[in-house]
Amino acid sequence: MTTIVSEDDCVNTEVLPNAGLKIIHVLCPSTTVGGTDDVTVDLSKFGCTKVHGVTVYDETTTGSVVVDQAPTTSVSSGTLTVDLGGSDTGVKSIIIYAY
Repeated sequence: MTTIVSEDDCVNTEVLPNAGLKIIHVLCPSTTVGGTDDVTVDLSKFGCTKVHGVTVYDETTTGSVVVDQAPTTSVSSGTLTVDLGGSDTGVKSIIIYAY
């Protein structure tokens, strides 16, 4: 069973406001589980409907080791769903390039 982690459970920050292309940083809590949890982001909250790219980083050792993840993503009705890869629990940092 997949647990959905909404943007309400994560910290969302628009990194470059008013630059044309939006860079959104979603910081998920350490209880987020790769391979089990999905993260949803309502792109309309940032004035976006489409995505150029998504990068996910996984903090495998608290505060020190960060690795790239290979998520599966989809956009439907302005909501981005990120299916996290891996299988460990830890802080996930999702960078979204949207417009």
